[in-house]
Amino acid sequence: MTRFTLYSLMVFLSVLLPVQAQAGGQAWVLEVKGAIGPATSDYLKRSLEDARDEGVTLVILRMDTPGGLDVAMRDMVQSIIASPIPVVTYVAPSGARAASAGTYILYASHVAAMAPGTNLGAATPIAIGGFGLPGEEQKNSNGDDKETPADKPAKSAGDTMTHKMVNDAEAYLRSLAQMHGRNPKWAAEAVRESASLSAQDALEKGVIDLMAVNIPDLLKKINARQLNVLGQEHLILTTGLEVKTLKPDWRNRLLSVITNPNVAYILMLLGIYGLFFELYNPGNVLPGVIGGISLLLALFAFQVLPVNYAGMALILLGIAFMVSETFVPSFGALGIGGLIAFIIGSVILIDTDTPDYAISPSIIAGFSLVSFVFFVWIIGMLVKMRSQPVMGGREEMVGQEGQCLSNDGGQLRVYVHSEAWNAIAPTDIAPKQCIRVTGIDGLTLKVEAVEENEK
Repeated sequence: MTRFTLYSLMVFLSVLLPVQAQAGGQAWVLEVKGAIGPATSDYLKRSLEDARDEGVTLVILRMDTPGGLDVAMRDMVQSIIASPIPVVTYVAPSGARAASAGTYILYASHVAAMAPGTNLGAATPIAIGGFGLPGEEQKNSNGDDKETPADKPAKSAGDTMTHKMVNDAEAYLRSLAQMHGRNPKWAAEAVRESASLSAQDALEKGVIDLMAVNIPDLLKKINARQLNVLGQEHLILTTGLEVKTLKPDWRNRLLSVITNPNVAYILMLLGIYGLFFELYNPGNVLPGVIGGISLLLALFAFQVLPVNYAGMALILLGIAFMVSETFVPSFGALGIGGLIAFIIGSVILIDTDTPDYAISPSIIAGFSLVSFVFFVWIIGMLVKMRSQPVMGGREEMVGQEGQCLSNDGGQLRVYVHSEAWNAIAPTDIAPKQCIRVTGIDGLTLKVEAVEENEK
């Protein structure tokens, strides 16, 4: 009997061998608040790598996001799927949301949880310039819903890109739902119809796994839950887990600041203007140093942001036009054209439908105003310079008086305008005698003696 009991125990333990279980370890809590971007993706990826190296039992992604960049969202989804550590995405606190990109991340997680009073959904990708959602009925030229052959080409041209984007997004979210046994039908509705759900409705429809009031309640409810992690059964034991909140480090915070579109835009303009002033007035060094560093940081930010290069080209063209006004006066044509190009380029520079990743209109207005003031100042300086009398050159020298320094056989040396010049005269002039310039021949002055009675 004892031998049979031992044999049964060995069989039971061998069955449990593939099921990984840990207790008494750590649960890391990562905070994702605000729009999802490159810094958020980097934060999650590096944290999961550190969690793997530290042997962490569980990673909890506490999320409150309105959405974000598609590329950053897909990077986060891939990091979660490839993680050997179970990832629990928890939409919290009450009043938080997992909208748009947040819905994809929630679906991709090993456990999807929400706090009461939260919501998710509205996962429809929006094309810049917007063509409307697939499935929306459009009126033809006769005012009814029946499509005519004349309407087909226009509709097809307008909807093709949107259909491709929406179909791709739907397939992506459905595949994530099927991976973890969640509701794929509602996933399609979230993409095609921008459907949204409260936490309670999401639980009832099988979109999420559970609801929890706080982190301790969450850990209690997922205790002894079996998950599929990288194709293997993974038993989660949360009893006695130490909860540790992992804040972004200085590198991630710096990346978050630099990749803010407003900061990247300002850095780009500081870089351009700094290099311009250095080239316009070489030797100052400081504008060139600041401009070079700012421009490189801006280029790094634009590498990970959805930049519209037509917008960047318009900004550069606008600045070039305004600068050209100082060298090729066009009575405002170049300056006004440059200002218009600058404003349009700034508006379309960041190619995204996420409001948190659009450049602030106030910043665009501020820099446009600075550029306009600079342009007006340049025009004013040019008008003022043209209205002033000549203050230098050949014309200014004629009529000036000076003194003869020496006379060596008709080769005079005179002192005019605090400078010594070679000179010739039609009459003999003695040293220290006053002279007047009558003309210039190359670097030789033509002078005449000034009589005492002329002074």
